[in-house]
Amino acid sequence: MTMPLPMPETAPFAIAHARAEHWGLAAKACLEGVAGTPANVGILYATEAFNQNLSSILTFLRETTRIEHWVGGVVPGLCAGGDDSSDAEYMNGGALAVMTGWLPEADFRSFSGLEAAAIMGRLGSWIATNGPCVAMVHGDPRSPGLPALVGALAAEAGFLVGGTVSASGPPAQVADQVVSGGLSGLLLSAQVPVVTALTQGCTPIGTVHTVTEAAEGVVMKLDGRSALEVLKEEAGELIARDIRRAAGYIHVGLPVAGSDRGDYLVRSLLGIDQRQGWLAVADRLEVGQKFIYVRRDPNAARTDMKRMLADITKRRQGRPVRAALYTSCVARGRHMFGTDGAELALVRKALGPVPLVGFFANGEICGDRLYGYTGVLTLVLGDPP
Repeated sequence: MTMPLPMPETAPFAIAHARAEHWGLAAKACLEGVAGTPANVGILYATEAFNQNLSSILTFLRETTRIEHWVGGVVPGLCAGGDDSSDAEYMNGGALAVMTGWLPEADFRSFSGLEAAAIMGRLGSWIATNGPCVAMVHGDPRSPGLPALVGALAAEAGFLVGGTVSASGPPAQVADQVVSGGLSGLLLSAQVPVVTALTQGCTPIGTVHTVTEAAEGVVMKLDGRSALEVLKEEAGELIARDIRRAAGYIHVGLPVAGSDRGDYLVRSLLGIDQRQGWLAVADRLEVGQKFIYVRRDPNAARTDMKRMLADITKRRQGRPVRAALYTSCVARGRHMFGTDGAELALVRKALGPVPLVGFFANGEICGDRLYGYTGVLTLVLGDPP
C-alpha cells in the first residue's frame, strides 16, 4: 500500500546551507537543496562576508524558486541542518542558509518598520482578526529605539522571537525586499501552532535583592548593604579573596516583572570600586529595581539548556516539528559550550532529525524584551499524532 504524501500545510520545511567564496555558488547549492518542495515562504540568512550581496542573493532566490515572501538578513553567524550529519555552524567566510516551507496564505504576513504605530497601521486589522500572533523578528542593532520598539510591537501584536542582525555594512534585513532599521520579520497567526522557549545560560547564585541606592549604571547598595559586600558573600570564598576573578564569570540578572518562568535580563559587570563598594553595570539601574547575581560558565549553560529543551519538548505534546528556528548569542557557541557545534548538538539531541535554521546575534528577542547571553528556540508544529 502506498502511503499518501503529506499535505503542504503539515509537511516539514526544506533546509539547505552552503559555504562558498562567491555568493552565487552558495545560493545555487542552497537552491538545489530545497528544490522540489512546495513552498510559499522562505527564510534567508547570510554571513557578513556576503553583506554587499544581499540584494542579489534575494533576487536570485525569488526568481528561481518563485517564492514571493522572504524574511531574514545578514547575521554575525548562522547555523542550519536537518540531522546530526548535516548540522553546521558558520562564523567566518561566506555562507548562506535557506529554509522554505508552506503556510496558508491567510495565516502569515511579512512586515518591516521603524515604529510600532506604522507597522500596526498597515497590519492592525489583520492582527486583530488573526492574533494573538507569534512574530519571527530581526532587529537592526543600530536603531537606538529598538528595545522600546520590541516592547511596543509585542504589546500590540503578540509574542516576539528572534534577534539582531549584523551591525556592519549596508542594509542587512529582508522582508520581501532588502530593508534596514527597526524590526522586520514574519507574523504568524494564532492558527499556526508554535511553541517557544528561552535559555538564559546562567545560574542564580543568591537571592533576589532590591536596589536601594544607584546612579545611572552604578549600583551602590542592595537591601541597604554594600553591593560589593553582597557580591563577595554570594560568589564564594575564592572570588571574595580575589574579586578580579569575577570578571567574565559573575554577571547581573535583572528579573523580568510578571514572568512566570523566572526570566531575567543578563547584564555584564563593567567595573568594581573596591574602596566604596560600588559596581558598574551595563544598564541603567533605578532604586527599587530587583537585582540578582548570576554565574555564567559551561556547566550552568548546559544545565539551563537541558532544562529549556525538556520544557519545550513537554509543551509540544508529541506533535511533529515542521521547522525549528534558533537564535543564540554570539558569546555562546564554542565560547560557552567548549567546542564548535556543541550547542547545536544539544538542540538536535532533543528534537531529532527536523529542519533547523538559526543565527548568532548580538541581542536576542523573546516576548517583549531584548536579552543577552541567551538562546531562543521556536518550533512550528504539525498536526497531533
